[in-house]
Amino acid sequence: QVQLVESGGGLVQAGGSLRLSCTASGRTFSAYAMGWFRQAPGKEREFVARMRWSAGSTYYADSVKGRFTISRDNAKSTVYLQMNSLKPEDTAVYYCAAALGSQPNYRDLYEYDYWGQGTQVTVSS
Repeated sequence: QVQLVESGGGLVQAGGSLRLSCTASGRTFSAYAMGWFRQAPGKEREFVARMRWSAGSTYYADSVKGRFTISRDNAKSTVYLQMNSLKPEDTAVYYCAAALGSQPNYRDLYEYDYWGQGTQVTVSS
């Protein structure tokens, strides 16, 4: 079993920055990939970013490309989401997720095996 714990959410003004963290614990952690998703009130959970754990390759939703950066610290089994130039439309609960196997469609939330509890990000205008 793998547990994922997010932290770093909060309230920030438009144009500001936040860094989210997601730390994995439990059995020896060896994810194929880690991802970040978000869910705004009344909307479906959507893909934000993803990193292949061993290769380090990254992928982003068009809506956050150039503003958000996903990174990792192998020694800490932690993945980060640096969010810059935040906009009110970025307001959502942000979730990290871990996938243990290959992902034909990594933007699909059903291709992830473990999820964190979520952390709220609120961007005021």
